[in-house]
Amino acid sequence: MTHQPEPLLPGVLAIDAGNSKTDVALIGADGSVRGTARGGGFAPQKIGGAAAVAGLAPLVEEAAAAAGFPSFHGVLTSHVSACLANADLPVEEEALRTALESHPWGLSNTVVNDTFGLLRAGTDGPRGVAVVCGAGINCVGLLPDGRTARFPALGELTGDWGGGGGLATSSMWHAVRAEDGRGGPTGLARAIAEHFGLPSAGAVAEAVHLGHLPAARLHEIVRVLFAVANDGDAVARGLIDRQADEIVRLAVVALGRLELLDSATPVVLGGGVLASRQPLLLDNLKERLARAAPLAEPRVVVAPPVLGAALLGLDHLGVGPAVQARVRGAYEAQPAVAV
Repeated sequence: MTHQPEPLLPGVLAIDAGNSKTDVALIGADGSVRGTARGGGFAPQKIGGAAAVAGLAPLVEEAAAAAGFPSFHGVLTSHVSACLANADLPVEEEALRTALESHPWGLSNTVVNDTFGLLRAGTDGPRGVAVVCGAGINCVGLLPDGRTARFPALGELTGDWGGGGGLATSSMWHAVRAEDGRGGPTGLARAIAEHFGLPSAGAVAEAVHLGHLPAARLHEIVRVLFAVANDGDAVARGLIDRQADEIVRLAVVALGRLELLDSATPVVLGGGVLASRQPLLLDNLKERLARAAPLAEPRVVVAPPVLGAALLGLDHLGVGPAVQARVRGAYEAQPAVAV
């Protein structure tokens, strides 16, 4: 029988790696947050899984130093719980878990798509549906017996639309067409130009194309979109209406696959677009969901997504509710609430 080494800090290394940022936290077995670190986005689809996981090492070291282990050797903690963006298929989750095993951070490792972390952050157990609408969009559902509902979430190739990227691109599409005559008028054209300090939306597109404006800044257009929509612009409101429809379609399909349409079930909503709590989107979404799934219980999670990774890790360790409540309390600026 192989003897397992004792970890330096019994507990969980929680990792939430998103498209735009990564949070790492060392959580003690008592639920205390011992050390944290934040870095950039996680992109295994661009640089490969092994390289992406290796890129987490400086953040793990920073969190370990904050926890009192500035130059740790050997196993850092009991379990690594990683909720990773771009781990959209089970085969990708398994490949990233294998990559994690090459780093002696934990005695065991689990990897799930980051939407499962959102679901856990917004529920007390493994039952419900979650829709994340952040940089991209995705949906998962889970039952206590382990059955899941999920989508490939590979973008337009697999029928996806929306999230910050989709809303920004669609806003630019309408804005440029309004300027050159191919489309109808919309206040998005002027508002986008003014936001970036350029003479037109077309000039914004050219600046991105030529590398003068980082493409990542296009996500700022989402704030512009809501401002223009709040002023009554029909095109902007149409995009928000489409986003609400897409979110509800995902949730209802997941609820149906898991046979949850006829029972009270949490529908957890998260990601930057939803966590911003824009009434135009949330009120629309609530009305649509009430018609399509009257027993669904929508709630928005605004706590940092790493909370879900931490709770999933503590589930793996089999700790009691008091420990989970302690880590939840450390991260929840406010709890998941009804929309």
